[in-house]
Amino acid sequence: MPNPPFDPTDPIALTARLVKCASVTPNEGGALVLLEDLLTNAGFDCTRIDRGGIANLFARWGEKDAPTLGFNGHTDVVPVGDADAWTYDPFGATIQDGFMFGRGTTDMKSGVAAWVAAAIDFVANAPKGVSLVLTITGDEEGDATDGTIAILDWMANAGESMDACIVGEPTCPNTMGEMMKIGRRGSMTAYFTARGVQGHSAYPHRALNPVPALAQLITELAAHELDQGTDHFDASTLAVTTFDTGNPATNVIPAECHATANIRFNDAHSSDSLTRWLDDQVARVSKATGVDIEMRVTVSGESFITPPGPLSDLVASAVEAETGQRPEASTTGGTSDARFVKNICPVVEFGLVGKTMHQVDECVDVSQIAQLKSIYSRIIQDYFA
Repeated sequence: MPNPPFDPTDPIALTARLVKCASVTPNEGGALVLLEDLLTNAGFDCTRIDRGGIANLFARWGEKDAPTLGFNGHTDVVPVGDADAWTYDPFGATIQDGFMFGRGTTDMKSGVAAWVAAAIDFVANAPKGVSLVLTITGDEEGDATDGTIAILDWMANAGESMDACIVGEPTCPNTMGEMMKIGRRGSMTAYFTARGVQGHSAYPHRALNPVPALAQLITELAAHELDQGTDHFDASTLAVTTFDTGNPATNVIPAECHATANIRFNDAHSSDSLTRWLDDQVARVSKATGVDIEMRVTVSGESFITPPGPLSDLVASAVEAETGQRPEASTTGGTSDARFVKNICPVVEFGLVGKTMHQVDECVDVSQIAQLKSIYSRIIQDYFA
């Protein structure tokens, strides 16, 4: 049966509708269809931007040449894991004791719902000469190659732009209003393969063991201090995440072994500068041990910072007005699609408390959804004031 009509400016009802869409990456699940319908009915010009099997949505209200405030969010969610471990249906949007349970309630269908509800409210009585843009992707939780990047590629070809953008990711660690993000660390992963000569462990002189060589490299990398932090970032970190020979035999020296390290880096570095440093360390250990070590690097995103200023002040003031708490301007946490948006305009992230995101029984305090809409409404009003 079709869903009964509901008020699209009610962010709690809209969150529930979105949660009931099983939009596990890369499935659209009906979430973007729902949003496109609501925004079109509110007077937005909507364009579906689908690429590589990923569904994305661009929506504009107002003229291209008007001052434009943007929003970026995602409707895709991570898998539920063991569905039997959930207290409630992961896609049921059950409300119990003031909390809504379901995959995506926190990350980040409630954020999308709050902004959409605020935007529809705003355009009903908006002044002339202003514009809102929404960029909603279905690929933030996946590889992110055909999500926000696809939208931005389309925008460039279509002559679309944003002057500033809010990203609705959960940003508050414990209480509503305590933190916003003005930047993010970069993230890159290095994959190492060490190749020696296989042999019998009783005759090590006839083999060339790659394990000690790779262990030396990984140990030295992990012990190295990349920096002591910068004005807006904590110190960069390198974490060894795998070390594997794939060798089940105790009497065989393997011919090959592998290791992986992930680096989260601040604005003292770029992925290029860190790759050059890693290349130097690999060459040094390889030369010293005679073991050939090969490295491959993938980059998830560069570090970036939106310097404190008008946009962050506006967001902080709106949050403080609605919560009584002025948010800390932070760059902690993982990556988000703000790493792509920052290429075209200043960006600040603000959203809900994120303690349960990606967990079994992910849930959100429904009163915070309404509060988030009020914050977003104030941001929009104040931006164009």
